[in-house]
Amino acid sequence: MMNKLESIDRAFVLFVNGLHTPFLDEFMWFLSGKLSLVPFYLLLLFLLKRTYSWKILGMILLGLTISIFISDQISVHLFKNLVARYRPSHNEHLKHLLHFYEVKSGEFYTGGKYGFVSSHAANFFAMIAFIFPFFKVNKRLILIVLISIGIMVALSRIYLGVHYLSDVIVGAALGILIGYCVRKTLLIILQKQQISI
Repeated sequence: MMNKLESIDRAFVLFVNGLHTPFLDEFMWFLSGKLSLVPFYLLLLFLLKRTYSWKILGMILLGLTISIFISDQISVHLFKNLVARYRPSHNEHLKHLLHFYEVKSGEFYTGGKYGFVSSHAANFFAMIAFIFPFFKVNKRLILIVLISIGIMVALSRIYLGVHYLSDVIVGAALGILIGYCVRKTLLIILQKQQISI
């Protein structure tokens, strides 16, 4: 069973990475950037501000920050460092078959040594799971946009050769669980303080 999953992982990363073009290289690198989606996050906050007071929005922001922080720490310290599964880019049997993004002349992006799970996927889907239920209008459209961007971010990590499919799937599942739990905890705290949201 594990061999089958590893074969799927290997085939998928080779397929997605093999689609490389100069345009896709830049686009996927952009999606993987830590600050690339800041305008999108600001748009989400603007939409939430139309529904909530600054006080409630501040609490939502705090909960969102906690969700992403927990997701990031768990994905690194309880998964990457303990599972210690090499990224495709550090797999001696695979890396010579992959195309890597050239950050600058002669320097290629290969990420850290270990890749299970994807912190990018975990953090983005933690954000989705936490923040989505707070939207009151256009929920279906917002969910479609959030998930679409989440999938693109996850695919960008595979495209760049630094994650397997299983890395991003498990990372996304971990993020959803964390975002859900933090949101539920926040709602319980607000309920005890008799603050409706």
